This record gives sequence, structure tokens and C-alpha cells, in this order.
Amino acid sequence: MINFRLIRHLWLFLAVAEEENFSKAAARLGMSQPPLTEQIQMLEQALKLKLFERSRRGAKLTPAGAAILPAVRKFAQQLERLELAVREAAAGQTGLLTIGAISSAMLDVLPPFLATLKKRYPELTVSVTEIDSAEAIPSLESGDVDLAFARLEGDLGESIDSMPLKQDKLAVALPKGHRFSAMARIRLASLADEDFVMFSRRVSPVYFDSLTAACLAHGFSPRVIHETRSVSSQVAFVGCGQGIALVPASMKKLAPDSVVLRPLKERLQVVTTAVAWRKTRNSPLLHEITALLGAGVPASVA
Repeated sequence: MINFRLIRHLWLFLAVAEEENFSKAAARLGMSQPPLTEQIQMLEQALKLKLFERSRRGAKLTPAGAAILPAVRKFAQQLERLELAVREAAAGQTGLLTIGAISSAMLDVLPPFLATLKKRYPELTVSVTEIDSAEAIPSLESGDVDLAFARLEGDLGESIDSMPLKQDKLAVALPKGHRFSAMARIRLASLADEDFVMFSRRVSPVYFDSLTAACLAHGFSPRVIHETRSVSSQVAFVGCGQGIALVPASMKKLAPDSVVLRPLKERLQVVTTAVAWRKTRNSPLLHEITALLGAGVPASVA
């Protein structure tokens, strides 16, 4: 039997945890503070855990509260998806596709793909959430998403299928005024003594490893002094004089005046976006959609 009281209490806990203040959480929830405080106390009694340290400055999570917060937040997201699916089913729109995508895919690959889906499946509801590349496979395996658009290459496991959607040449991002900035093309080996700003391996292991392998193949191991969570952050660090970066050549159109992008003499390609899905997901709709992707649908819509 579903414990709706516990669900409500967890929802209230999440509001207080995010606001770090009972009054602000109560205002956000459209209720007065005393009932909110009382129900949080009831939750603490039910769990036999103290969840908040209360003071005049607000409410801070205890170690126990911090420990359960990620699971409660994920549970809340799943409830929102369930609510959306119920609403759509009641309206006769029973198709729901959940997509996880890295930020760069949300800027280029995803918009034309979603436009095509809207034309072909007007009753399909699509839910998009931002993920890191490292979250793609776990999110697929757990069923949190149906499709993942991320930087992915190689063997992703027996249960996962994938296909590359977008590739780009590697270029070098340099601070304006760097000794190589006047060169038309740069040899990768000439960067051996430089400080590098790299895309974090924790965020995208395959992407990080492919860049490191390229450097090793040209005689050096990159000296990484900063790791970032996005390619745009790499370019920003370069602009601040914090090193150089290997980035997709398409970043040239987004680079600020403080950064110069130069192509490599070597024609090195990297997968900037691939799509992945679970092989074991027995969904005719998903099979149709992945077939569309294989036919190059994202590039077909302006």
C-alpha cells in the first residue's frame, strides 16, 4: 500500500532542505510554518533520525539529513514524471519519452530532433533533463531516461546500444597573445610543455581518455592544471590565462575576444555527441525513434 503521508512528508523535507529555512519553505509550499514544523517532526520520529539543526539563522541539514537528500530528490523527480504520465494518459496521450542530454547537445543536436518528433508524433510527450556524460549509462540502466545524448564511445556494456551523431575536429584554444596564436596550424607535439585545461574525466571519462591518448600518441602526457565540467568552461579558463585547451573546432564561433582557436596540423576527430539507449527496453516507439536517428534526422530539420 502506498504511504501517501510519507510521500508528503518527504516532499516537505525537500522544500526545507533546499530553502534552509522553515519560513521560506512554508511560503514556497503555500502553508503556514507551524504545520510544516510539526510534520517535519513527525517525519523525524517515523525515521528515528534528526534531519535538521534549527537556529535563528535557519535550518541546516544534519549528517543524516544530508545522507538521505539525494535519494529524496531523485524520488521527487520520479514522482513528477509519474504525475506527468498520469495527466497525459488521462488526456489520451499515452506516449512519454524521457531524454537525458549534455548541455552542448541541448544547443545543437536536440532542438532539430525534437522538432522532428513533434511533427511525426504530435501526441508524444517528451521530458528532457540535463545530465553529464558520466551519468548517461547509469541513467539508462536505472530507467530514469529512455535516450541519452552525451559524449560516448567504445564498449558501453552488453545492455547498451549507441551511435555517434556528431563529430568535430580538434582545435587548440589559446590565450590571446600566446606565442602560437599567430600560427595558422599547430602541431600537437609542440604543446608538450604547455599547461592544459581539460574536460573533467569524472564528467566524461571517454572524452578525457581520448584526448589524453592523442597526446600520448604524439610523445607527451598533458600537464593538466584545471579540470572543468564543460567545454565552454575550458574556453573561459583559457581566456583567463590559466592554460590552453583541446576543444572541438566548432567552439570558435563561441570563443570570446580573449581566446584564439587554431586548428591542429593533425586531423584528429572526436565524438562530441552520441545517442545511447537500453537494448533490453522493449518499446516499438523507441525502436522507431532510434531508426530515425540512424537515418540522420537531427541534421534534416533547420
